[in-house]
Amino acid sequence: MIHRLVDARGTRIHLVEEGDDAGAPLVLLVHGFPESWYSWRHQIPALAAAGFHAVAIDVRGYGRSFAPTEIEAYRMLHHVEDNLGVVEALGAERAVIIGHDWGSPIASTSALLRPDVFTAVGLLSVPYSPPGRRRPMQALAGIGGDEEFYILYFQEPGRAEAEVEPDVRGWLLGLYIAASGNASPPADGGTIATVRPGGMLRDRFVVPDELPPWLTGQDLDFYAEEFERTGFRGPLNRYRNIDRDWEDLQTWRGAPVTVPSLFIGGELDAATRMGRGAIGRFPATLPSLRGSHILAGCGHWIQQERAGEVNAIVIDWLRSLEVVR
Repeated sequence: MIHRLVDARGTRIHLVEEGDDAGAPLVLLVHGFPESWYSWRHQIPALAAAGFHAVAIDVRGYGRSFAPTEIEAYRMLHHVEDNLGVVEALGAERAVIIGHDWGSPIASTSALLRPDVFTAVGLLSVPYSPPGRRRPMQALAGIGGDEEFYILYFQEPGRAEAEVEPDVRGWLLGLYIAASGNASPPADGGTIATVRPGGMLRDRFVVPDELPPWLTGQDLDFYAEEFERTGFRGPLNRYRNIDRDWEDLQTWRGAPVTVPSLFIGGELDAATRMGRGAIGRFPATLPSLRGSHILAGCGHWIQQERAGEVNAIVIDWLRSLEVVR
């Protein structure tokens, strides 16, 4: 795998690529929170071996990519612009884009706004839902009852950072396990998606004695070293723009993503479970859907927990697409 820094329309983006052969179709991989290009480590060589030019980026605010300090610099339109800039920097005219977690709405919005460039889209964990009538912060306000939904907990600058940054490795381990298919229920019977009054997310982390097979100590060390260097302000600022995104995308209210699409979710993934309504609306919102898969016993970190299954599904889908032939 080759590491590069590219100028993406004036933004420095770090990427990792393999399979850059003449004529190889470009597949752009976009990670979520709190991860990096490394979350695609199992997909990059598999896609390259299947004949594709696999490129995984560090989203702005992560790794070696540009990390502006302003909250507004992380609005969705900037992420779409970054993706367009990466395609151009690689000398390509079009790409298939695949995203996980926050990378999923970044990918779907890229395909929504520029279907001429992003000619197919794969979504992992988070299903596509078009911009609606209500502001997201209003819609989220009622979730959690007496407790605070995690996205609301992330809104105040510095608050979540103060929880995470004193023990980055321990916090990442707790979150990775808690959101995975290997999670044990919190002792108080609550959920990691909400925070008790005056509490923290980590209060409900249950860490096992041994790591699961999909997460090695080296994997955890890599993630921890990245975030110990960069901090969490940039990644958390993505959550602080959801109402700005809603305002920016009102022209596309209710609009479907019309390019060929794919969805993969985990049976035990809270993001997929909460998105059941959106999945049910796929016939209208993803009219060119080529497959929707729910992986039994799988949690949130789909392409890491079930790398082989995800690789097979994605490669079969890519090979079915006329746009990459």
